[in-house]
Amino acid sequence: MDLDLRKVRYFVAVAELLHFGRAAERLHIAQPVLSRQIRALEKDLGAPLLERDSHGVTLTAAGRQLLDDARQLLATADATRLRVRRAAGGPRRLVVGFRAGVVVTRALRAFGAAHPDVEALARRVEWDDQERLILDGTVDLAYVRRPIREQGLTLLPLFSEARVAMLPADHRLAGKPELALADLADEPRLRYADPRPGELPIRTIEEKFESVASGAGITLVPESVAEQYSRPDITYVPVPDAERDEVLLAWEASRHSPLITAFALLAPLADPARAEES
Repeated sequence: MDLDLRKVRYFVAVAELLHFGRAAERLHIAQPVLSRQIRALEKDLGAPLLERDSHGVTLTAAGRQLLDDARQLLATADATRLRVRRAAGGPRRLVVGFRAGVVVTRALRAFGAAHPDVEALARRVEWDDQERLILDGTVDLAYVRRPIREQGLTLLPLFSEARVAMLPADHRLAGKPELALADLADEPRLRYADPRPGELPIRTIEEKFESVASGAGITLVPESVAEQYSRPDITYVPVPDAERDEVLLAWEASRHSPLITAFALLAPLADPARAEES
């Protein structure tokens, strides 16, 4: 029996909220209807997904497995719907995501020369949405940086680059020819994920500038970011013993698109690292 995506969406709502009433409100359906749909899904799959008792709702082992798989399954379905609508509305298009500092111009030009009938567009992605934008179809593939959640993605390593310390221009270590990680051990570091209560996570290079310049902390950034972004109140110092930053090309693993394949074949020939070596 084919898996009913509508029932899967209903299940995800219950599994995330662990409450049939609140899930029914989120889905804008009656609670008895939701309960029937979940029981029907359990019958379809031949396994109990939820345990219901006076204390509430909990996931069974089968339910936890389905929740892990369902998010990617639904994202793939939504991405397919988006691509179909996009194809119906105009010429063929390839949307390429990129992180700050990664130059995609040469790759886009090479792809455009080989595929003049395809509109190739670039869109910047951030560390906290690089996976989602690929899986939900907003971008077809993207130049990403580690760390990255690999589930559902195909990853093609392209190059790595050194990282440098981003410091306020008046910092005591500014102007040094280079630094070691030990020199930065006592410096307050900016936090991206898992901020303290009341703090907002830092997402963009612009937010990093403001935070560093104000003295909130220091951070390490890829060398390419230092080359492309400058401000008089910010300085960069090389940190040779810092872990190198790795850039990869990523796309949804289940997609078999000739355009993605074509771009992935030429990307290693047009990456910035190779351009500097030539």
